[in-house]
Amino acid sequence: MNNYNDIELMICVASRIFEDDTSVSVGTGIPCAAVMLAQKLYAPNILITFEAGAVAPILPAMPISVGDSATMHKALQTGSTCDQMEMIQRGLIDYCFLGGAQIDMYGNINSTVIGDYKKPKVRFPGSGGANDFASMAWRIVMVVPHSIRRFTNKIDFITTPGYLTGPGAREKAGLAPNTGPYKIITNLAVMGFDEETKRMTLESIHPGYTIDDVQKNTDLELLIKQPPKKTEPPTQEELRVLREEVDPFKAVIERKAE
Repeated sequence: MNNYNDIELMICVASRIFEDDTSVSVGTGIPCAAVMLAQKLYAPNILITFEAGAVAPILPAMPISVGDSATMHKALQTGSTCDQMEMIQRGLIDYCFLGGAQIDMYGNINSTVIGDYKKPKVRFPGSGGANDFASMAWRIVMVVPHSIRRFTNKIDFITTPGYLTGPGAREKAGLAPNTGPYKIITNLAVMGFDEETKRMTLESIHPGYTIDDVQKNTDLELLIKQPPKKTEPPTQEELRVLREEVDPFKAVIERKAE
């Protein structure tokens, strides 16, 4: 039971972030698995919302989409995407999960293009609701595979705002104070953001990896203010609940972190 893969590690680490009686907006995949695990073990009163409109379900099984009927199981409300966006705009969402093709030192995210915008090497789907979530949710959590292409010193396009150019930049842009990127969980480490400089900071390293492993896969200078902690590996109970109750059909936990 102590054997685990990268995806299981990322899910378990993410599940420990949430306080009880907080709210979180999730999509499918790893974020949903992490919140389901948190609801079962650490935050039984967490309020889960989905972009398609479900509010506060008790999830019976892993949804395959944000509009899956499972997202509405015992929900307090089943509305629309507009209802979800109104909740975010009113400051009712504590946490949101995001991902992206590129992330810079201030947590700005690119999910639009690689290369020149007019003649890109790669074009991605774009923002969806990511800009809204990152602009108005209180804390942004990212769960992504770690690679030198993703963590870059300069991103090609800002789809979703992090701390923009540093301290005070979000507020100057008209975004609420005390909002912004909070944690990034990868298959190598956990990063946070320095309160003073708003730069990405290495907080803990997963078992079996070193600072050099993290830095070799990161094309930006991570702040390291003190020796990073060692991430606590998944417990037997976390793995049991994850495998038997959250994702028994292995729709998520057998994916590759790439």
